[in-house]
Amino acid sequence: MAEITPIPLSELTTLRSGGVPARMIDAHTREELIDALRDTWATGEPWLVLGGGSNLFAGDGELEHTVIRVRTTGIERLDDPAEGVARIRAQAGHSWDELVAWTVQHGLAGIEALSGVPGTVGAAPVQNIGAYGQEIVQTLVGVELIDESTGDVLDVPAAELGLGFRTSVLKTHYGSVAERDAVILSVTLDLGIVGDAALSIPPGQLRTALGLADHESMTLAEVRRTIVSIRARKGMVLDPTDPDTNSAGSFFQNAIVPEDFARTLPADCPRWPVAADSGTATAIPLAAYDGTVPPIVAATPDVKVSAGWLIEHAGVAKGFRLPGSRAALSTKHTLALTNRGGASAEEIAELARFVRARVQSEFGLTLQPEPILVGVEI
Repeated sequence: MAEITPIPLSELTTLRSGGVPARMIDAHTREELIDALRDTWATGEPWLVLGGGSNLFAGDGELEHTVIRVRTTGIERLDDPAEGVARIRAQAGHSWDELVAWTVQHGLAGIEALSGVPGTVGAAPVQNIGAYGQEIVQTLVGVELIDESTGDVLDVPAAELGLGFRTSVLKTHYGSVAERDAVILSVTLDLGIVGDAALSIPPGQLRTALGLADHESMTLAEVRRTIVSIRARKGMVLDPTDPDTNSAGSFFQNAIVPEDFARTLPADCPRWPVAADSGTATAIPLAAYDGTVPPIVAATPDVKVSAGWLIEHAGVAKGFRLPGSRAALSTKHTLALTNRGGASAEEIAELARFVRARVQSEFGLTLQPEPILVGVEI
């Protein structure tokens, strides 16, 4: 590992905001990353792990944090766990999109709809990244992580990560802290072995996004090219010539609400059912069994509603900016807050507060930010 002259986070984050941290360390190998974390934790000083900087909104003031840049790379094929299934492991600092490209090149299916998503592999399980009906929870076997409380390196199965909609026990949410303080070192995935054959894409968000006609199929490579093109048209693929890509992606999460609340929203607000919990088994001691079984109460599924639709129909259009501000909504879609050039963190935060207040006033729903906020409030 190497301690380097601290670089302003405005140069390292896709939202182009953030001041200069107190210290900065580059970790290029798994061992360097472990040593850097243990050494930093021993000081008791605030710390921040930085991957691709695509999901971070940092304040402009000087940060007292030690920033550890995860620059580890590498993908390896492990023993196949079952016929037709490939198991791979990728290091935390590896580019997520480069990992997707590698899997497509090797004919492995399961994360192709996540093409073009910025950031690093280690960040993917933290917020259970997803797009077009695919989420990493669907293919994640587990992670190797280092626990802050003990300094131990552990293999943790996916089932213990509390993976939900853009969340996990490792994610720090706005207004709360992570349930578990740990840093991912590597990620293990199980993917289907499909080769370069055309695939039948099942009905759902991915097939709709791809615009496939009945009985039409696509290869993995064609799916990847199409998804990257779609994301590029929305300004969601990094491009130094396009200020719409100076963002943290979707700044607000699509909202998960009870079905009865969703019915209060306009009928044309896009919504998708979220699978209800099947419930827990009821055990009846034999001595207490009287021949009857309590009725099963069906759980009502929650509903995911489109934050972008709510923003636009609250009167905040694409490209909107407050007077004199250098921050604006993307000209391509309303979910991205963008830095049009030289915007301060406070200008971006002011825009976020305005958007959230408009949606709250119009629909009675408070949108939650998706990026991690450090040194800034909305």
